[in-house]
Amino acid sequence: MATISAVGQELDARVVVNHQKVEGTNVSVFESLQESLTEFINTRQWTNLQFQRNERIACNFNITINSYDDATGDTKAELLVQSTRPVYNSAYTTTVFSTSDASFNFQYREFDQLEFRLETLDNELTALIAYYVYLIIGMDLDTMSPLGGTEQLEVVRTIVNNAQSFLLSAKGWKPFEDDKNRYAIINDYLDNAMEPYRQFQYQYHRQGLDVMVENADRGRAGITEAMAMLKQANENKPLSLLPQLMTEYKRDEIVNIYNGKANVKEREDLLELLKRINASQITYWRKIK
Repeated sequence: MATISAVGQELDARVVVNHQKVEGTNVSVFESLQESLTEFINTRQWTNLQFQRNERIACNFNITINSYDDATGDTKAELLVQSTRPVYNSAYTTTVFSTSDASFNFQYREFDQLEFRLETLDNELTALIAYYVYLIIGMDLDTMSPLGGTEQLEVVRTIVNNAQSFLLSAKGWKPFEDDKNRYAIINDYLDNAMEPYRQFQYQYHRQGLDVMVENADRGRAGITEAMAMLKQANENKPLSLLPQLMTEYKRDEIVNIYNGKANVKEREDLLELLKRINASQITYWRKIK
């Protein structure tokens, strides 16, 4: 039996394929898909970086199948993807990225071999997976060092550009199609105007959360500095949905950090910032004050 090296692979991914909406199809095709994706994501070496097993990035790929064509393998699905990161010296894990993709459409037949070639994207399923894999790795590295994930994030941009050339009829890869699609996410994330948002990632996680176990006040002060970067990013590019998206998956965490803590002005300033970025969560933001 072949063994897989404990060094090299970057992700510790859990893949779930939910096929309850599809009737009349042999479920083995979806079991094959789940197994193949799990192996593809977890055993492929995506970068030249070396990760020990306990350093792998924990992430979830939850795929809901909406329709499946037995004859062609055409699959219409939705993806919910999430990555997390441990907080230094604690049992707590924090969400680094989470999003849903309603146009997660591809072609797959049972026992298809999954291959990915960046230069010639001829398989939409592996292009989709590679996009999120590199995005997860790049964002995680941004939390570890300032702009640390640039190389991986540039690969994400290349995947999007190549998808526009090779996957002509595919949804989610094109500009102006949707302000939260795959193109929009990486285009915003790498926009120079949004560099304060990338700096926010490092400041919030490494200089904030990672410090809180040893010194809660110092850690919270680091997070307050991060919020100033978030404010700058929002002012630089008000139409970007990245800050809003972040406040949704960080909502409870942010409230817990500040609820009943910090000084009055600090909490009032934060409340105003969060209301401006994501007014839909005002009920939660008021708990800070």
